[in-house]
Amino acid sequence: MLNILIICTGNSCRSIIGEAVFNHLGQGRIRAFSAGSKPKGQINTGALTLLERHGLNTRDLCSKSWNSLDRQPFNIVITVCDNAAQETCPAYLSSALKIHWPTEEPSHTQGGGNEMLTAFENTYKIFEQRITKMLALPLDRMNSNELAKELNAID
Repeated sequence: MLNILIICTGNSCRSIIGEAVFNHLGQGRIRAFSAGSKPKGQINTGALTLLERHGLNTRDLCSKSWNSLDRQPFNIVITVCDNAAQETCPAYLSSALKIHWPTEEPSHTQGGGNEMLTAFENTYKIFEQRITKMLALPLDRMNSNELAKELNAID
């Protein structure tokens, strides 16, 4: 089983959605976590509503610092915001494969309810498509270089 960490600076929206979708689609193959370099300490209500609407478990989700996971080994670290991608990860993540999947922050969408709803749904679909493509790969037979190349090519 691969342990994956999804990182976003605030760990309140995108990385939370990524964690939930990974755990939903990757059952038995992937165990996902999320964290932030500067976590907000609470999950965006739009993200929770989105995940519940799609029938995903939100019970164990929480906004937390990447320092709280220093005892958890990770195979892959995926950054989803450009800020987190530019930060120096803690030393305990040095052996993990680093991937960047840039994803727009849906909570920053301007406009009313429909625009916001569409932005959150688009974020969900992006994660669902990327993770489905990743799970279609022969993950257990790929070396680190092959895996990095394939994961970074997923759009």
